[in-house]
Amino acid sequence: MNINLFDFNLPEELIAQKPSDKRDCSRLLAINKKNQTYEDKIFKDIIDYLKPGDVLVRNNTKVIPARLHGIKEVTGAHCELLLLKQLNGDVWECLTKPAKSLKLGSKVDIGEGKLIGEVVGIKDEGIREIKFSYKGIFLEVLDSLGKMPLPPYIKKQLCENDRYQTVYAKFAGSAAAPTAGFHFTEELFEQIKAKGVEVVDITLHIGLGTFRPVKVEDTKDHVMHSELYEINEESAAKLNKAKSEGRRIIAIGTTSVRTLEANLQEFGVFTPTKKETKIFIEPGYKFLAIDALITNFHLPKSTLIMLVSAFMGREFTLEVYKHAVENKYRFFSFGDSMFIYEK
Repeated sequence: MNINLFDFNLPEELIAQKPSDKRDCSRLLAINKKNQTYEDKIFKDIIDYLKPGDVLVRNNTKVIPARLHGIKEVTGAHCELLLLKQLNGDVWECLTKPAKSLKLGSKVDIGEGKLIGEVVGIKDEGIREIKFSYKGIFLEVLDSLGKMPLPPYIKKQLCENDRYQTVYAKFAGSAAAPTAGFHFTEELFEQIKAKGVEVVDITLHIGLGTFRPVKVEDTKDHVMHSELYEINEESAAKLNKAKSEGRRIIAIGTTSVRTLEANLQEFGVFTPTKKETKIFIEPGYKFLAIDALITNFHLPKSTLIMLVSAFMGREFTLEVYKHAVENKYRFFSFGDSMFIYEK
């Protein structure tokens, strides 16, 4: 499909630059995709749309302070590294800038010798494989030197890094946050569980595949970058039981969707596994795993709006987005949310 089919007009002032004061007081657009109707709500109202027996699936990945600034040894030129995913031991796949100057064997000094990165592999589109050397524990070194990898449309660094994490973030490894989960609080989860809704955790470490822009004109030419996901035995069993009993499986965020759909598409039933996926969901895709979706409002012409369009139809998606723009919903990572359901 032509990517221009997923374009829409978005005033810059609607791009949220900071989180809402209270996580569950952001706005919510509740959308019945079967009836093609929608209601303006507050996020904590989502409990009114959940039913006993529903299964709420959340991605418990944790964002690491993956943006590093350093100096290229020999030349002294400034370099920026964004850690995308761990490949093997201390070797990481990184998005680099300026990439052309980082050739095989180039070394980058980060924090005056506290962390040294050496280019050990070269890939396309500014990606380098970099081996790090340091003293101590890598994640502790990263905490002291790295910055949270906020998207480029957010102009200021956060005062509180925990606002770029979900309250259920557990396993470190992501270069971006599963932002649909930002709206949940521990108290809201307690209320949801008290209603008889089951909460199931899966993990997908978010890398370039989620936020890389689509640079081709035809979506068939777009290749997703692979990301590591994991579903454990307990979660797989709960999901299979819900599926067999006809209970709704509700994904919190597009990363949860991609994890569930990739797993079910490959194995036929939810199966415990730890592996990579490059699943790309666009209109025409037949959903196997999910019945409803909680997600934020996404970038024009992005793979994320394509996924949403696949779930509720492209024309209706654009109608919903037009409503959101006209009613000044906040967009993107720190923006407002949609709950898309059918029954």
